[in-house]
Amino acid sequence: MEHTIHDVAKIAGVGIGTVSRVLNNNPNVKASTREKVLSAVSQLDYQPNPIARSMILRRTNSIGVMVPFFTRPFTIEVLRSVEAAIYRAGRELVLYNVETNAQRDTYFSELPMRRRVDGLLIISLPPAIATALRFQQVNMPVVLVDAYNPLLTSLVVNNVEGAYQAVNCLIEHGHRRIGFINGIINQGNFKFNQANDRLIGFHRAFAASDIQAVGVLEAARELGIKIPKELSLIGFDGIELSELLDFSTMQQPIQEMGAIGVEKLIERIEQPELSSELIRLDTILVERRTTARPHLD
Repeated sequence: MEHTIHDVAKIAGVGIGTVSRVLNNNPNVKASTREKVLSAVSQLDYQPNPIARSMILRRTNSIGVMVPFFTRPFTIEVLRSVEAAIYRAGRELVLYNVETNAQRDTYFSELPMRRRVDGLLIISLPPAIATALRFQQVNMPVVLVDAYNPLLTSLVVNNVEGAYQAVNCLIEHGHRRIGFINGIINQGNFKFNQANDRLIGFHRAFAASDIQAVGVLEAARELGIKIPKELSLIGFDGIELSELLDFSTMQQPIQEMGAIGVEKLIERIEQPELSSELIRLDTILVERRTTARPHLD
């Protein structure tokens, strides 16, 4: 026999409203009353009906995650950590894969009105001010990861400090001619930094992403440039590929970004009155085989 909230209330000697408040962790319940209710729940092995609960709370228990297509390794690794955090929180993940600007704008416009999710976690897609205002007007909790908007809680890495550490590392190794590889290509109408230029003329390089660093490695191989004897290289991101190919990189806290992003979004779902905040995370220099002192023949 499947027990109901009425059975729990009867055994605990309270009203069903009190049971509901306990199950939803409402702080306005006496400790003794909470203990009675939880004891009754345990005794009956009562499991709240998720559909009925969502109707009462006007929530879906789902979190929407918007990502710019699935071909960027960095995005995939952040998404993996987000998925794990959402699972640990007992929520459902609804994924919105964005391939074009038009699709992004449609999601930004329609998702808050549909209310199919309780909040949005947006990865690497900074919304315009007008869009952020619309989110606020319809009370849609939103958190940005790897993107920034002054009106929304934003989680970013300290790119300036990370770049400084990378260049300083090269200088400390004795390098003076340092190139910054920051090629841009269009994918799905979005502009992302990718390694699309060959390395010609630079003697030491700092790549704006690990994918670009892979391009530099390939270009160096084709040009017969020896790494690290003739060229030192540092990437940026710290994706798994950097470890597999054993090149130096600025490690972003990818796992932490996903976990904190989900945590902050759930906080905003539970406490809509919270103010937006800017969270900066630090990077870590990971030196591998591609950085060394210059060899002067």
